[in-house]
Amino acid sequence: MHFTSEHRLDDGVLEREFTLGEIPGILWTPASAPAPLILLSPPPLGLRKTYPRLSARARHAAADGFATATIELPGSGDRPRWPAAEQARADLRRAMAVGDPVSDEIIDALILPLVDKSVPEWRAALDALLSLPEIGGPVGYSGGVISIGTRLAVVEPRISAAVLFAGSFVPRAMFEEARQVTIPLHVLLQWDDEGNDRQAALDLFDAFGSKEKTLHANMGGHTGVPQFAGDAAAQFFTRHLK
Repeated sequence: MHFTSEHRLDDGVLEREFTLGEIPGILWTPASAPAPLILLSPPPLGLRKTYPRLSARARHAAADGFATATIELPGSGDRPRWPAAEQARADLRRAMAVGDPVSDEIIDALILPLVDKSVPEWRAALDALLSLPEIGGPVGYSGGVISIGTRLAVVEPRISAAVLFAGSFVPRAMFEEARQVTIPLHVLLQWDDEGNDRQAALDLFDAFGSKEKTLHANMGGHTGVPQFAGDAAAQFFTRHLK
């Protein structure tokens, strides 16, 4: 891990950009250290486009005593594009534009390679982050793509709890993986999310094997998550990581 910049925000949070090989990322740490860590998974739009949202979440977490970190997803931002993923996105846009159902083949081509690539990168980032003296663990995971969080919850024993955003398509193969998840989960669902298959999100929640799992559903579209829902997610992490 190589830090490329750092500056102190007006609320005292230290924000540092870093690279991990070819992967860019950002680490936010509170004044108190060592601090438990929350991995903030961004949507596949690029860190630059989603920075305001990620920074707000990070500063909110820092006020509760958590460090947070995010990394650029494969194929996003300035990272190399995948021709197969670009084709899958084009197929998805074409199907949605004419009102056709989104096929399993499109969903698999769009999501499964992203999961296969992202999860090892998140685990490598976690190795590097936990080696820092200001990070003390335990570790939580927050965000989407929900299939990435599902896979990480299965394969990464250092993650103790997860907040998952049900706002992306779910390949059928992920339902079997969901049955292997055992950590506490807090799942956020926007009921009128225009880009989400609501029934698939409900079925995935039902499939999760966790003994403690909460579904927090709210009216509204993809970007309309109310503040009280974010507060409930923050309380969930405080309960399980402190």
